[in-house]
Amino acid sequence: MYLYFAVSISGISKITIYLLRHIHFEIDEFYPIFVMGIAVLSYALSENFGGNGYLSVYMTGLMIGNSKIPHKKSMFQFFNGLSWIMQIMLFFILGLLSFPSKISYVMLKGISISVFMIFIARPIAIFSILSWFKIPLKQQAFVSWVGLRGAASIVFAIYAVTYGVPIQSDIFHIVFFVALFSVAIQGTLLPTVAKKLDLIDDESPVLKTFNDYREEISTKLLEITIQHNSSITNKTIMDSNIPEDILIVMIKRNGEVLIPNGSTYILPQDVLVIAGNNFDGLNDLLSNSN
Repeated sequence: MYLYFAVSISGISKITIYLLRHIHFEIDEFYPIFVMGIAVLSYALSENFGGNGYLSVYMTGLMIGNSKIPHKKSMFQFFNGLSWIMQIMLFFILGLLSFPSKISYVMLKGISISVFMIFIARPIAIFSILSWFKIPLKQQAFVSWVGLRGAASIVFAIYAVTYGVPIQSDIFHIVFFVALFSVAIQGTLLPTVAKKLDLIDDESPVLKTFNDYREEISTKLLEITIQHNSSITNKTIMDSNIPEDILIVMIKRNGEVLIPNGSTYILPQDVLVIAGNNFDGLNDLLSNSN
């Protein structure tokens, strides 16, 4: 069962990444719709094999999102808007199912659980995992503090109530209280904790996060030094037979920086800064250069 579950996630993710890199839709809006269909397929296959459909969708999205694929920015904006709609619906349903009068009965349990999770459980988990990646202690402490309880825990509580799981305590209102307590305490003190840990960068723009996503590009920069025996020495750029998909963006010559054009001569000991997606067409040039 678990083998089928793992194979389905890995297979769907790799096939999707391959298709996104090789297929071309005339309308860009089709890409997020295509990925949405992949999410549904991932859920269905996992459930068919007896796995967890939600975990399958999450892992599939994680693998696709961390790969280099085109149109990622437009897909991110689509799913970001969709996630906000889902959160609005979720908290609307939460309001329909909750009874504020019952929260007082679970307050003591909720505070105990919240304190344990904030100050014991999450710090132990965070430090035991992030320590392997040699992340500074201040950053680990901050990550352990920002683990706000919210939508995910409420969703699982709703499932427990909906499926009639035999539980003695009022788990739904306990989870609801823990989420409120977490947002009120951790969320309110978040700026203070960041200042105390000296993790605020005043020069970095706040919006440069997931909400200000930048499209990944495959263009690479390469710096080469032209030797006397190079095939393009003492030739102009237009006469050097450089592939069309490669661009010379800058020439360093005798301590000066030149912005080249087609009539610029390439001299020995020039340092060329070239841009391109693939440098296979420069094998002859690179074989006689550094």
